[in-house]
Amino acid sequence: MSLRLRRIALDGFRKFRRPTVIDGLTDGLNIIIEDNEIGKSTLLEALRAAFFVRHNTKNQLAQSYAPHGEAIGPKIDVSFEANGAPWSVSKRFLRSAAVEVTGPQGRATGEDAEVQLNTLLGSVKDSSRGGDVASYGALGLLWVAQTEALAVAAPGQIVRDGVTSTLEAEVGSIMGGSAYKKVRTRIDDQYGAYWTPTGQKKGRQTEARERLEAAEISARVASERLAALEQTFADLESARAKLRGIEREIADETDAEARQALVASLEIARAAVQILATRRAEQEAAKAKVNGLEDLERRHQAAIKTRNTTRQALERAQERRKGVGERLLASRQRVTDARSKLETARQARQAAKAALSAGEQLIVARQRASASTAARARHAELVELEGEHRDAKLLAATSIPGKSIEGLEILERFVAEARAVVNSGATRVALDGPDGVVLMDGEPIAAGERTLIRATTFTFGDARLTVTPPSTAESAEEALAAAMRKLTAALAELGVDNIADARNRNERARDAAGEIRTLAARIEAATPADPAIDLVAGPEALKLYVSGLGEDDPPVPGELPDLISLTEALEIAEDDWAKAEGIQESAVDALRRIEEEDAPLATEEAGSASDLANALGQIKAVESHPEHPTLEATLMLARERAAYCAVKLEEAERNATAHDPAAITKKIDVIDARGRTAGETRNRLLTEIARLENTIEIEGGAGLGDRAAAAGEEAEAARAAFERVTVEADTLKLLRETLDEAHDETSAQFVGPVAKRAKRHIERLLPGCELCFSEDLALVSVTRNGLAEDCEHLSRGTQEQLAVLTRIAFADMLLEQGRPVSLILDDPLVYSDDERLDVMIEILAEAATRMQVILLTCRDRAFRHVPGHRISLMGGAMSRQET
Repeated sequence: MSLRLRRIALDGFRKFRRPTVIDGLTDGLNIIIEDNEIGKSTLLEALRAAFFVRHNTKNQLAQSYAPHGEAIGPKIDVSFEANGAPWSVSKRFLRSAAVEVTGPQGRATGEDAEVQLNTLLGSVKDSSRGGDVASYGALGLLWVAQTEALAVAAPGQIVRDGVTSTLEAEVGSIMGGSAYKKVRTRIDDQYGAYWTPTGQKKGRQTEARERLEAAEISARVASERLAALEQTFADLESARAKLRGIEREIADETDAEARQALVASLEIARAAVQILATRRAEQEAAKAKVNGLEDLERRHQAAIKTRNTTRQALERAQERRKGVGERLLASRQRVTDARSKLETARQARQAAKAALSAGEQLIVARQRASASTAARARHAELVELEGEHRDAKLLAATSIPGKSIEGLEILERFVAEARAVVNSGATRVALDGPDGVVLMDGEPIAAGERTLIRATTFTFGDARLTVTPPSTAESAEEALAAAMRKLTAALAELGVDNIADARNRNERARDAAGEIRTLAARIEAATPADPAIDLVAGPEALKLYVSGLGEDDPPVPGELPDLISLTEALEIAEDDWAKAEGIQESAVDALRRIEEEDAPLATEEAGSASDLANALGQIKAVESHPEHPTLEATLMLARERAAYCAVKLEEAERNATAHDPAAITKKIDVIDARGRTAGETRNRLLTEIARLENTIEIEGGAGLGDRAAAAGEEAEAARAAFERVTVEADTLKLLRETLDEAHDETSAQFVGPVAKRAKRHIERLLPGCELCFSEDLALVSVTRNGLAEDCEHLSRGTQEQLAVLTRIAFADMLLEQGRPVSLILDDPLVYSDDERLDVMIEILAEAATRMQVILLTCRDRAFRHVPGHRISLMGGAMSRQET
């Protein structure tokens, strides 16, 4: 069956501090598009709390439902349809915790309501306190909060059980009945005695292997000790034979005689080496002498050749420079003349500019003087206006607030009303006749009218008349007195005699406020900016400027210069300077061209002169050498000496080769090493023979043969026991693996329909792919073009899309079973590109034809074109729009 939400009401749930109602949810696709922090995720969390979290829990999750800083009881009301019947749930947490469920069977509260919800929705009762999504059943898988769809995960056990029961009709009975469980339990118990859960050997296998290893070690040690004793006898005889051979070798005198002969040959070889070194030194000295004389001869000849060549080159360069030199002098003179004219024009231009600048400064001074005089006049006006402005502000400050005036009027009205009451309730008496004849309360009274507010006695001679006014007259008089006191106090507080004075003072203050605005405008008009004296607008700037002036205005220049004439004179000087500058640049360019023509010739001449000087210096240096006068004869003698030394060197090399000191020394070292080795070997054999004789004496009487036989029998028995235990363990392992294979084959029959349903959607997103589900119905890999890719290695966008599509597939199967199904996605498809987003939206729209789908998103641009029922959440009110 499909579960359809119709109305959600929240009060005091997290950020929904005030009552908020969300209604108008339809059967198909519902889209809520709002900005971040509006409450979309809070809405989903409230639905989970209403359906799956127990009302009386006070754990950290429930505490988080209350708005921050407020100790209230969050309340959630949800109206929905399940299997076509109307239902409602009302749940309050923390303070006055309560739950009420209303359905076709009537109304339930408390624990009965929680049980009814668990039964209806297929959730787990014991886990509903901790917020475990897996315990929420199908809706825990299909109501997807933010980031929960970013990875492909297996459904919870409740969903897997539901899907399994749905698929049994398609694939037959699964291998999982009570008989299978009993057999599997007994096999697992037996298996645990031989193997660990990871397939490692333990228990009986370990004990049998340890017994076998210990027995084999004991047998091997006993056998090795027996074999070692037998080997010791053989080693002793071999060591004694080797000792005899070494002693014969040491007694032989052949090596000693050969060494004496080699020592004699070594002395002869060392003398030949010394002679060879002497001959080599002599040959090197003769050869160096010949090389030095030949180099001296070559340098002398090369210097003479260079001298002749460079002298000719120098003469040619000097001849070519003669014609250019005359032109170069004339050009330099023209440059000098042009520079002089340019300097004269520059001085005239500077003088004209100075005259013009002085004239402009005089005019500016005249303007500043006039501006300063005007500023003084405006300052005097400003001082007068500011005085008036201060007086107006003081008068405006005397204004009485409107509420105070209203209070006075109320008090005045109270006085008038109290006086009217007194007048209406008092007794009036009028006396005509002479004064003092009638006494009132014992005192004589004059003629006239009086108002009585209390009992009064009149005396007429011996007669007495008592007049008693109504009882209300005295209280009315007291009320009048109180009202008068309040009015007098209020007038005294405001500093006025009566309310008319207060109104007149307010009128004067109001006129003063208007005058303040007028004076402010006049002050602003009297303090404009004046660029001539660098004065900015405003009264403070004007006062600051005037305070910086002296008591008297600065003198104003009399006669002003003619700027037009000065400007024309400057323009003429500028023209003369420009012409002189052009002439000078032309002369410099001409000089530069002649200098560029002369530069390579001068370089060539200087280079030739330098080369000639170097050549002459080299000739002088060579000819000053002591051996130069007799160079030819000395060179011939040196060559003859070098030939003689070469012959002697060759003879010495032959003698040294015949007697090689290194080879002789090596032969002597070999004989000495052979003698040392023989002595060391003799000592080592004597030590070994003593050790072997002692070992035979110790091990000979220990009964090693009997021990080796007993250890061998124990090893055979342990080996037989180990083989028996191994066969038992392998049999149990094979039986367990066979049961697992049969179970996996049957499970694969269930995975197939799941993959088929999921592929129907995923094929549209990833054409030609093959899906691989694990036994717990989790999508583990996708195969494309023959290449398998683990889901965890796919992009975040692809993982999110696959997670949504597999949830739709599970929803379809649960829907076929009649489970309550609806799909809520919070901020879905955030990593999807435009093309895949369109495909996913089409799939979600198709799913909405079979179940209710609610999308909570902040991406208006991505979902504004999607057809569906639009719901906009704005400050707790809901407005709906169909598209």
